[in-house]
Amino acid sequence: MEFDYFSGNESTSNNNKQQNLLTSGWRPLQRDLDWEFLWQLAQNDTKEFAQKTFNLASTFSEVLGRNNFTWWANLFAVASENTRYEVEKFWNYITPDPQSPDHRYKDVLSTETPILQFVSRNSIPIDYVLNRLQEITVIRVLQILGRPTIITQYYSERDFYFPVEKFVSWERLDVVNTVNAYWEMYDVWLQIEPYDRGRRQYTLMARDLAPLINKATYDLAVMLSGYQSRVGKVHSQYPIRTFPADIQSFTDSLQQAVLNQNQLAVVVHGEPGTGKTAWTQAVAKEILMPLGFVIFILDHDAIANFVPPTYLERICIIINEADNLAQNRASEIAQSNNKTEHILSLLDGTLYQSVIDESGLQMKQRLVVLMTCNTTERLDPAMLRKGRVDLIAEFTQRFV
Repeated sequence: MEFDYFSGNESTSNNNKQQNLLTSGWRPLQRDLDWEFLWQLAQNDTKEFAQKTFNLASTFSEVLGRNNFTWWANLFAVASENTRYEVEKFWNYITPDPQSPDHRYKDVLSTETPILQFVSRNSIPIDYVLNRLQEITVIRVLQILGRPTIITQYYSERDFYFPVEKFVSWERLDVVNTVNAYWEMYDVWLQIEPYDRGRRQYTLMARDLAPLINKATYDLAVMLSGYQSRVGKVHSQYPIRTFPADIQSFTDSLQQAVLNQNQLAVVVHGEPGTGKTAWTQAVAKEILMPLGFVIFILDHDAIANFVPPTYLERICIIINEADNLAQNRASEIAQSNNKTEHILSLLDGTLYQSVIDESGLQMKQRLVVLMTCNTTERLDPAMLRKGRVDLIAEFTQRFV
């Protein structure tokens, strides 16, 4: 007799993983008989239902009718592994499948975790920081959702469930195959796929994820400068009321424009030390963050590769020293890169609204761009024309 070593090892590994699931709290999921489902099955799939019923009856007849064994041996054979397999197969056919995600849901948000950072010529920092933001968003949504209604896992041709009253955290949940979780109150599904080295992919699915995402991203800010990146909370050192009266009046106009427009671009200019950067931080903290805007403070390289994430409804981009970014294209320096075209298309909306997905979320996206510069003289004239920049202010007083 030939022995398949690899097949034997695979079987042993599967048994060990199944045992680990049971040890870590998972329990076999018993499929319940649903008389309405059974009636619909018999009515709409009559031929298949009759054939499978006949096959099961034949299996019992063959086992119980063997002449070369005693009656009690035939009775014991009914509980054999082969017979039990046929019974389980028939039972799985006549009972409804466990609940599973509806992949027709239009709102899907996915992330790998933990996010690994690679810095190379082929991987720019903006990719990492956006992936990190998405990971934080998914994790925060899960915290908002809390304990699910049901948690299931299918492994080695068996369905398992994890008792929700024993659920502590997703990190401590033993995942050897695809895990599905469902929140009935929110009508939200979570699918977890295991990767190597303990990494996982979390995918949220729902008819409408926007309310949960808005709650999860409240007060979040992203900073990217050079190879330094940070995802944290909005912070401002100076309140708006500490700025000069004319700047406070300009801020009131900005606040009204934010409420009335889906897209707003603002340029503030003045000599160094007049508080331009501190003002943008104060606006982000006191006006935009309470309205649900996610703040992005990006350097020149980051903004040149930035496309607003589609799952965010409200985005604010802060660009310091914009005169080094959107330079006059008549100059030789500006002609050597495409940053000016990128920022112009971002302000026009053509960058991220040229292709709209089925949900049309980009059409509902609200964008505020705050730019600071020492002088507007080096800015491309096309940038300052009406329709691209809505508000301009000059900071003239020294600010401490």
